Amino acid sequence: MIKKLRIKLILVSMLSLLAVLVAIIGSINLMNIRRMISEADSVLDILAENDGRLPMQEEFTDPEAGPEYVSPEVPYESRYFFVLLDADGGVIATNIERIAAVDQQTAITYAQSALDSGSNRGFVGEYRYTIQQEGEDIRISFLDCGRRISMCRVFAFNSLWISLLGLLAVFLLMMLISGRIIKPVLDSYEKQKQFITDAGHEIKTPLAIIDADAGLIEMESGTNEWLQDIQTQVKRLTGLTNDLIYLARTEEAQNQQEMLDFPFSDMVEDLIRSFQALAIQKDRQFVSHIQPMLTLHGDEKMISQLVSILLDNAVQYSDDGGEIRVMLERQGKAVHFSVFNTVESISQQELSHLFDRFYRTDRSRNSQTGGYGIGLSIASAVVAAHKGKILASSRDGHSLLVTVILPV
Repeated sequence: MIKKLRIKLILVSMLSLLAVLVAIIGSINLMNIRRMISEADSVLDILAENDGRLPMQEEFTDPEAGPEYVSPEVPYESRYFFVLLDADGGVIATNIERIAAVDQQTAITYAQSALDSGSNRGFVGEYRYTIQQEGEDIRISFLDCGRRISMCRVFAFNSLWISLLGLLAVFLLMMLISGRIIKPVLDSYEKQKQFITDAGHEIKTPLAIIDADAGLIEMESGTNEWLQDIQTQVKRLTGLTNDLIYLARTEEAQNQQEMLDFPFSDMVEDLIRSFQALAIQKDRQFVSHIQPMLTLHGDEKMISQLVSILLDNAVQYSDDGGEIRVMLERQGKAVHFSVFNTVESISQQELSHLFDRFYRTDRSRNSQTGGYGIGLSIASAVVAAHKGKILASSRDGHSLLVTVILPV
């Protein structure tokens, strides 16, 4: 659990940083592109106002024009050309005096492409164009934006690499410091497990004494309802204490179990036979499909406990006259063990808490079923110890399907 918590911390931190970087770098690059287009359109507007030429003026535009300001150096550093077409698309004139990279035929081809695009402004390659109606004629002015586009590309490339390096640096830092960040949680978790183990052992002795004393009183005075209540509650407390100790030991012993190959199919069939009679007694329909000859590499005792918990859960909490289905099969490199049972009702919110300690779908916490709300927590711990997955789902809100996936 602590390892998963550390992974989630690193993952959330990296995804948060990635989202911020994408927003910041994306916004800056978008602003650069929009500024480049805006500047190009400002020059093209001047070209359109001056028959496809830039006037050579000492004060090109008023600096107080703000964003619309165009430097007086623009006529000397800009490369542009225009093509004049008639109403039928025939070429009337071309002017390529202010550009060396485009010949007359290329200029006509670009003009035809711009005309076919159906837009009054846009790009043809690295050239920004504007289409202007002059009487019955059409003037298409082009401005070379190659240098501006190249600068935008270089900036985007550099910002991308810097962001990736930043992500890598933060990832390495998170790998180094995440252990310290979750250390208080780890300490608290370890103390909690130790407390459960120690308290469990301390409680077992007085419970054993109470049970023994109640037995002696019963032998001397005979049985009565108060003695039966004491013995029943002692039995429940003893069962709960044993389950808590087992859960704590299971979580502590992860990666320390004695893993051996054992006949999984045979184990499940034996356990099913023991629960099938109880299911029939409680008026439950019990159906099973077990793929034969399946073996599993794991701790046989713990897996037996897992199967028993799921079968007992299905029998105890299924509704009257309900159905229980058990299936075991191999799928690829994993064994799938599933237990299905009908219930009166179960919500998606309840499904998300089924594997929490002491959680019971019966909010009144009625003890008639004899449960403590800890069985599925033990099942989850056993599955985690075997590097598997356990899932709970409901297709209609009136059934429960618990699926265990264990690697072979």
